[in-house]
Amino acid sequence: MGASIEARAAEFAREFAALRNAVGQVIVGHEEVLEGVLTGLYAAGHCLLEGAPGLGKTLLVRTLSDALDVTFARVQFTPDLMPADIIGTNLLAEDEAGRRTFRFQPGPLFANLVLADEVNRATPKTQSALLEAMQEGTVTVGRATHPLPAPFFVLATQNPIEMEGTYPLPEAQLDRFLFKLLVRYSSREELNTILERTTEAAAPRTGKVLDGPRVLDGVALARQVVVAPHVRDYAARLVLATHPGGEFAVDLVNRFVRYGASPRGAQALILAGKVRALASGRYNVGFEDVRAFAAPALRHRLILNFEGEAEGVTTDQIIAQAVERTPVSPVR
Repeated sequence: MGASIEARAAEFAREFAALRNAVGQVIVGHEEVLEGVLTGLYAAGHCLLEGAPGLGKTLLVRTLSDALDVTFARVQFTPDLMPADIIGTNLLAEDEAGRRTFRFQPGPLFANLVLADEVNRATPKTQSALLEAMQEGTVTVGRATHPLPAPFFVLATQNPIEMEGTYPLPEAQLDRFLFKLLVRYSSREELNTILERTTEAAAPRTGKVLDGPRVLDGVALARQVVVAPHVRDYAARLVLATHPGGEFAVDLVNRFVRYGASPRGAQALILAGKVRALASGRYNVGFEDVRAFAAPALRHRLILNFEGEAEGVTTDQIIAQAVERTPVSPVR
């Protein structure tokens, strides 16, 4: 007989906390970013980490790979990187009988955990090579479609797009990411801890905590978490509040937003809410679970109009107003 729902939720919470603590032994601060990355892992979504150079984005991903017993690949995105360098290519091979056939040579994308480092330094053609992989979990080369291993999790890093030598990710690419997580500067206390760890002794490392099958079990369990109709409707209204001219649009949206969040934004809110509930040992999603990830789930899905760009309004400010003014119960 299988374990009870309560026992499975409690086990998930223990594994989530163990993974968070293992990565936290190396990473100083960035609790919200780490929480978002682990939530994305169990929600079977991909994450985009944005921040200035040197803030620990790559270190966080590498540390997560150390804590997970899965295959890991790092791709350094550069302007001369080609799609075949990522997804693989067909090679002409000769067998023992002298017959020549094409054989598919997989690229680094065929790993469980893929670090797309500085993804916005590659050309749009190379960036688009990730679209099918991130959405469908497959890669098509020629006429053949090849499935990617499971779990498949892309963690992409980028510097702010106003820096030189970068190519802003297109909207279709951004929408494939479950979260966009902002990696901010460390505080004074955190910076002192970083200096102590990295300049006075050997840098700490973490051991393996979970393997791929256990992660997949957690992903499957998260999908089964109960979402009441009124909570699901709240997520829908929160997303619709980002659509200018709509029934639920808030003031900042009507003034500064050109396009609101897509249905993937609502899906991200619900999936993240399920994982957050499980990580708390609960098997049902509450309103706070949905609100907790509103910014990372929606900030990259809003497109500002000219006035919004000129005024310097951020999508986080708009989302904060949408969360503040969207009631948990619909107004009749």
